[in-house]
Amino acid sequence: MTNKIEQSERDQVYRDKLSKDAYRVCRLAATERPFTGKYNDHWQDGVYHCACCEQALFSSETKFNAGCGWPSFFQAIDGQINYVADHSHHMIRTEIKCIHCDSHLGHVFDDGPKPTGKRYCVNSLSLSFEPT
Repeated sequence: MTNKIEQSERDQVYRDKLSKDAYRVCRLAATERPFTGKYNDHWQDGVYHCACCEQALFSSETKFNAGCGWPSFFQAIDGQINYVADHSHHMIRTEIKCIHCDSHLGHVFDDGPKPTGKRYCVNSLSLSFEPT
């Protein structure tokens, strides 16, 4: 019973903190429309954080223009991402979540640039940004 109460309280904190659209993305695993996110064409130096818990997730040094309509990174900050098999929408993908608060961030694909070959495709609504 305690887990349900804690989950409900945590859920309310996120509902209060996030916009309705950000809540849908971060807590319900929705996806924002491509080319609409504020960080898609954002090239300032700094660190991208989880919109829910403010943990650092990506450095601007790893951001690249994938042309897919969402902010893309070739590498996450070590130890900050949880990888989950996602079989939704008749696809096999790897969902990426914040390891600290379980917020849905997006997906990671194997079609990125060197040195990793990865493309972390992230919803802008799941991020906040701190310039350096």
